[in-house]
Amino acid sequence: MKSNILVVDDEPVARQSLTDILKLEGFLVMSVSNGQAAVEHIRTHAVDLMIVDLKMPGMDGLEVIQVANQTSPETEIILLTAHGSIETAVQALRLRIHDYLLKPASPAQILASVKKGLGRRTKLRAGNAAVTGSESAQDVFTLKDGTVVDLSRRQIKFRNKVEHLTPAEGRLLRILMENEGKVFSHRELVLLVQGYDTSQREAPEILRPLVSRLRHKLETFPALSEKVVSVRGTGYLYEGG
Repeated sequence: MKSNILVVDDEPVARQSLTDILKLEGFLVMSVSNGQAAVEHIRTHAVDLMIVDLKMPGMDGLEVIQVANQTSPETEIILLTAHGSIETAVQALRLRIHDYLLKPASPAQILASVKKGLGRRTKLRAGNAAVTGSESAQDVFTLKDGTVVDLSRRQIKFRNKVEHLTPAEGRLLRILMENEGKVFSHRELVLLVQGYDTSQREAPEILRPLVSRLRHKLETFPALSEKVVSVRGTGYLYEGG
């Protein structure tokens, strides 16, 4: 199946050039001229990879990336811009992007980045299927004291108390609970939960706030308190029983 790519650039010549390069490689390409049109397209169409310009009138590239992360977290993103800076690069990488390229990037650079991003997306989806495949996925866990963890609705219930989880918290808890006792490295969890790869050094810092928020919610349920366990220097596991 051909990959769907969205090109977002307010410059007509740059937009058409990118579109032509990608179509010649056999990709299905849609192009739009502004951030709002990009957001509307992502919300209504499957997009495997998006190439987005940073500086655009109205909604800029970083704002588009923020929405894409929430609406279509599996979409790989390349930020392509003539307005590069260290600050912008750091901000973009923190928002979860696959690559950051400066204009004028050569066709070879663009295609190499696109193919690498699509390859990573394929590996990520395969990893998610192995961990939470439809045949083995469990949406509802009922614990010994009657606590119900409903991962499809991202909520935990015990008697009259209900706690709601964010999408990232729900993904993290699902991965750990479905693989009770298995240690996941920090890097594995960032890839499976957040959808992007990072270094083993940076991964713990990325995970720490998420794990802290999840633990805070779990602590109010006796059957779940202290169940997400840190493995020093390695990662986390869910300790049942």
